[in-house]
Amino acid sequence: MSGKIESGQLCTVEPVDLGTLKVGDIVLCRVNGAQYLHFIKAIQGPRFQIGNNRGGINGWITGNSIYGRCVRVE
Repeated sequence: MSGKIESGQLCTVEPVDLGTLKVGDIVLCRVNGAQYLHFIKAIQGPRFQIGNNRGGINGWITGNSIYGRCVRVE
């Protein structure tokens, strides 16, 4: 099964206002000290549920762990 972003593709990430994030956005975030691109699967107040490229759910993070939104994939 392939994902929406494949390994090695160039991604452009821009700073984001957390209030503009919505379900389905791709964000650059920190998870356990590493940085990943994840999809936002749900939003619950100040928390964001993130999931991977293949449809799995990875857990909840706060806005402090989000660095920007992916705006282009080449």
